[in-house]
Amino acid sequence: MDGQWTPRDHEELIAGWRLWLAVSSSARPPADWNGSPAEAVRGLRELMATCDEILCDYLAAGGSDSAEVAALLRSMYPAASWTCELWHDDTAPLDSERAALLHSDLAGFTDHVLGVQTLLAQGGGWASLTL
Repeated sequence: MDGQWTPRDHEELIAGWRLWLAVSSSARPPADWNGSPAEAVRGLRELMATCDEILCDYLAAGGSDSAEVAALLRSMYPAASWTCELWHDDTAPLDSERAALLHSDLAGFTDHVLGVQTLLAQGGGWASLTL
């Protein structure tokens, strides 16, 4: 991707909007977080399921598998998979060392999400909206 996204059609705009909304609300641990790494990455795992759903809906509506929005959706998997795989079954409360490691892993994913959000917002015309 060249750092810009312009939706080709209504379906791509809708998929981009859905992705923007999903990443805007799913990349942080929930308010009722129990302090475990597994719970902290639950939102990432849910986001991956949402990305699957958005991509499937987009393709079912006639969207192109090679569209930039499809690439943006797919880019979420490698960005989240390492963190999810590493922490998904860790239910022990965090100590300071593990908290720093988890924070670092989540920060890497957040950096990716911010880039995707920026591309979507600029190309979709909703850059002035904030959540």
